[in-house]
Amino acid sequence: MPEIRKNYTNGELTIVWKPVKCIHAKECIKALPQVYDPAGKPWIKAENATVEELKAQIQKCPSGALSYSMDGVDNQEELALETKVEVLENGPLIIYGTLKIKHKEGEEEVKNKTTAFCRCGSSQNKPYCDGSHISTEFKG
Repeated sequence: MPEIRKNYTNGELTIVWKPVKCIHAKECIKALPQVYDPAGKPWIKAENATVEELKAQIQKCPSGALSYSMDGVDNQEELALETKVEVLENGPLIIYGTLKIKHKEGEEEVKNKTTAFCRCGSSQNKPYCDGSHISTEFKG
């Protein structure tokens, strides 16, 4: 099944949102509330910020659900990230860096930059976080 990707553009930069990766940390909303409005239609209004503001915010997305392309070319600014692990309070385990993940069925996939792993046990997208920790009021 192909991954769902939703695109929102300001004419120069296109924000790519992959809903299945989103952990609903709301970092995008906190950083640029004029762009990200979950109650709005569409919920992302890329024209409400500069290209540089959008790039800076997208780089901080803890799940990697947000990325961008410019002029139809995906962002190639792969950062040489050291592997870093961060435990989010009452949330997922965030791993920064390039990871090779081997699933229980033996399938392998490569994740770049940021990957959020479920700690609460409620995710419907295990081993990845899907934001279920919010509704289950996970503490940890």
